[in-house]
Amino acid sequence: MLVLEYKIKAKQAQYQAINEAIRTVQFIRNKCLRYWMDTPKASSIKRFDLNKYSTELRNEFKFVKDLNSMACQASAERSWLAISRFYDNCKSNKTGKKGYPRFQKDNRSVEYKTTGWKIHPTKRRITFTDKKGIGELKLLGTWDIHTYPAKTIKRVRLMRRADGYYCQFCVNSECVDAQPKTGHEIGLDVGLESFYTDSNGYQEPNPRFLRKAESDIKQVQRSIYKKQKSSTRRRKARARYSKKHLRVSRQRNEHAKRLARNVCKSNDLVAYVRAACRRQDLRVSNMLKNHCLAKSITDASWYQFRQWIEYFANKFEKLAIAVPPQYTSSECSQCKRVVKKSLSTRTHVCQCGCVLHRDTNAAINILHKARV
Repeated sequence: MLVLEYKIKAKQAQYQAINEAIRTVQFIRNKCLRYWMDTPKASSIKRFDLNKYSTELRNEFKFVKDLNSMACQASAERSWLAISRFYDNCKSNKTGKKGYPRFQKDNRSVEYKTTGWKIHPTKRRITFTDKKGIGELKLLGTWDIHTYPAKTIKRVRLMRRADGYYCQFCVNSECVDAQPKTGHEIGLDVGLESFYTDSNGYQEPNPRFLRKAESDIKQVQRSIYKKQKSSTRRRKARARYSKKHLRVSRQRNEHAKRLARNVCKSNDLVAYVRAACRRQDLRVSNMLKNHCLAKSITDASWYQFRQWIEYFANKFEKLAIAVPPQYTSSECSQCKRVVKKSLSTRTHVCQCGCVLHRDTNAAINILHKARV
């Protein structure tokens, strides 16, 4: 699947209609969730039952009926995703909270399937045909969606963000861009001192986007509480605050995307640490429990970087291998002797004479494990 995103240009009345559709989606999702909670045998509820209940809501409420029927089904499927995720966590005996479904308070998108919308032949305008009154929207962007047939568009999503409204197209198409083989292999070890260190000894600087923008974000955040509640000035201050965080989020994503693309394009094999393993769990959610490092770990966006590596490796027909993290930092990359060291020790010194940076030694071990 390929996701293409455009920014929307419309009139104020159309923006209000999109907001009304988004509120309707939130209403359907929460009603389906309440239906599941109130059922005596909740485990008997399946996905089809929630879709059927969304049809009953259309017959009961006029504002729900004004929304496209497939959009109503998509919102019911959102509640089923939360329920099924909770069931899966319970069956797998996940430690800690199991993610019991919660009612949504700030939904920001509405999703249409194959009906309820009609794209203009020029592929630069889209018209929504349900009774919410959204009408024709102008698409701003440089994506080449006009090269894809309309039948390949499986889903259309309208999203509200801090800086405006966007339209996403989910296109049923494989994105393959085979790159020539380079004969190079690389191992990557992510960290906080540097964004990543490869097996060749190169260290990519950590941009720390949140740390750099933190003073501005705090200043805007303080201005929110100086405004009267439910006032226009408070709403505008919240919008400025949201834009600050949106900018940081986009910077992280573009930085991770650019680095992952360059790494996968210049190497035939990319080795990185697996997200979780049996003996030593490196899940980012668990590492965030350390309150001293949580903000820095979030700012580094390791998980996002791994996702883009997997995406570009598949796109460029390269090989990306996730290896278990046991002993990658303590094991010597030359003699395989285990050298125990604390986190504050940044240099690996072994009896065999190997002296390397701690992260470089780990990156070499990661590459060796991927080759086995």
